[in-house]
Amino acid sequence: MDLPEEWRLLLVVLAAGVALLFAGYYFLLVPRYWRRMRDVADAEGKLERERRDLDGRKKEALLEAREEAHRLRKEIERENRGRRQEVQRMERRLTQREEGLERRMDALDKRGRIVEEKESELGRLRDQAQKERERWREELERVAGLTTEEARRIVLTEVEKEARHEAAMLLEQVEEETKRESGRRAREIISVAIQRCSADHVGETTVTAVGLPSDEMKGRIIGREGRNIRAFEQLTGVDLIIDDTPEAVVISCFDPIRRETARSALEMLISDGRIHPGRIEEAVDKAKAVMEERIQHAGDHATFQTGVTGLHAELVRLLGKMKFRTTLGQNALDHSIEVANIAGIMAAELGANEAVARRAGLLHDIGKAVDLEMEGTHTAIGVDLARRYRESPDVVHGIAAHHEDEPFRSVEAVLVYAADSISAARPGARRESLDGYIRRVERLEKIAQACEGVERCYAIQAGREVRILVKPEDIDDVMATALAKEVADRIQESDLEYPGQIKVTVIRETRAVEYAK
Repeated sequence: MDLPEEWRLLLVVLAAGVALLFAGYYFLLVPRYWRRMRDVADAEGKLERERRDLDGRKKEALLEAREEAHRLRKEIERENRGRRQEVQRMERRLTQREEGLERRMDALDKRGRIVEEKESELGRLRDQAQKERERWREELERVAGLTTEEARRIVLTEVEKEARHEAAMLLEQVEEETKRESGRRAREIISVAIQRCSADHVGETTVTAVGLPSDEMKGRIIGREGRNIRAFEQLTGVDLIIDDTPEAVVISCFDPIRRETARSALEMLISDGRIHPGRIEEAVDKAKAVMEERIQHAGDHATFQTGVTGLHAELVRLLGKMKFRTTLGQNALDHSIEVANIAGIMAAELGANEAVARRAGLLHDIGKAVDLEMEGTHTAIGVDLARRYRESPDVVHGIAAHHEDEPFRSVEAVLVYAADSISAARPGARRESLDGYIRRVERLEKIAQACEGVERCYAIQAGREVRILVKPEDIDDVMATALAKEVADRIQESDLEYPGQIKVTVIRETRAVEYAK
């Protein structure tokens, strides 16, 4: 159909507009579509690469895990192999021991059979001897006209009468001789020993005073900000007391060797005049060397004075250290020398072993040289030292028994004990205030009396022993042992100060009395 010109133009325009619209849509959306497709492709490629990377890591981790498992398996197999070998060795040893035990059992069985055979043979011989004895006894009874019991009674009665008479005469004679000679002989031996061993003793304390040329020296000893006195105390282990005392300082220390070393070092510094930490260190080292020489010289001098030879070098050194120890004012080394000489003289007078007595007397207090460094009584420490340095059993026993810690088994041990008591108890040897001594003894008796079941108690041997008498109806033998330990523990836990050790003895006595009417 024919359209007007205007409609055809309008249709052309519409067609051109639709064409332009589609062309614009294509040119606008297609690039965006391709870009999106490209992004998707890139994302897929990246995801694929990551997947391949993850697969590679998985493979590497799996490989490492397999290698680690293989290594662990080898280690476990190696350990198991070692354990199996150890078990096999142990099984072999056990097998060998079982074989040895079986051999021993066989040998014991053989010995048992032999012993049984010998016992049966011995029994047979014993039976024969018994029959023969019975036959001879019957024959003797027939010949003598007496039974065995009657003959035995007659013989024993006559022998008993003669033995009693002779024993009474001998006992009377021995008592008379003993009364005449024992007291005189004992006094003579002890007096000769003390006379020949008289010695001078000097009391010492735990402090030492050192004189100064002037009070100005105190400031130099203290040093700037106290550095000199601090260095001195650290190097020597003592307390240096500087107070208002004119021209003097005090050295305080419980260890006498340290105190004496500090005194020597301080005198060197005062005489030199140069006091600073470096010079203090030099002086202390020099003083320690001098002290070692003095200790060695004192030990050698002690062995020379007592005539004891062949001592171990360490025992000689410990003897030298005892020169600087005191017991209630009595010098420990002088006391040991005195005990050695007294014990040796008494042993020579009595015909005992003089060398053993002197050696045990010299070493009886050797434990005091190290009792500040070791635990235990000086007696136990001394016994350990003597055994360690190969002293003879007689010397060790003399050391162990000098405070009656062990029962006496030799004359020399008794002499050492007596010499120790003589040296410590002679007038002027040791000092202790009378009031302090009385208080200590009374305190010991009060501690023991406070325990249940105690009837009476006494402090004896200058307070070194407490003897307790208990009520036998309240305390039996087992409880007596427990009571002794309880009293000893109470003494240790109290604030009581006492030298050495205290022996606690519990005595339980039962008496039964009847009268014949």
